Amino acid sequence: MDKATPHPLFKLATELGPLMIFFIANAKFNLFIATGAFMVAVTAAMIASYVVTRHVPMMAIVTAIVVIVFGTLTLVLHDETFIKMKPTIVYSLFAAVLGGGLLFGRSFIAIMFDQMFNLTPQGWRVLTLRWALFFFAMAILNEIIWRTQSTDFWVGFKVFGMVPLTMAFAIAQMPLIKRYHLEPASLEASEAEAGDVTKG
Repeated sequence: MDKATPHPLFKLATELGPLMIFFIANAKFNLFIATGAFMVAVTAAMIASYVVTRHVPMMAIVTAIVVIVFGTLTLVLHDETFIKMKPTIVYSLFAAVLGGGLLFGRSFIAIMFDQMFNLTPQGWRVLTLRWALFFFAMAILNEIIWRTQSTDFWVGFKVFGMVPLTMAFAIAQMPLIKRYHLEPASLEASEAEAGDVTKG
């Protein structure tokens, strides 16, 4: 079944909703209750996304799996460390997938972001490398924040720091995407060559 294109507000709600629930629950109760609420919200967002669009983005699936695993460890062991390390693990995993893909002549940007870009091989290489470095930098930043700041500060940064930084970085890549953009001869050709960085 073909996936439906969701309304932008619905997409925004499923992506930011769980984070806002996490932030509010932490502010009103504590990190452990917030973690449980976050796990439920992430799962609900995935189900809602599938019900409405018959599709769940790969990035959302990977993030949800890590949230559930590390959230469970946090609650079972009653240790905040696991949920605080979750962004580090997710960002490191994304960086490794993108960097590893480049070594094998592939870019997984289109799959990871659930979008189809039509770029030259050089464009794929540069865009993939930039995102890999960004994710690596975010993993390091998360480690610095949670190890040196209070839990409340870390939660606030996770919601109001990481999201704007990622959005700003994505917007900053638009000139690159426009510069290396190609109009495919056909949809089939675009799908067959998406992410190929071995040419050119």
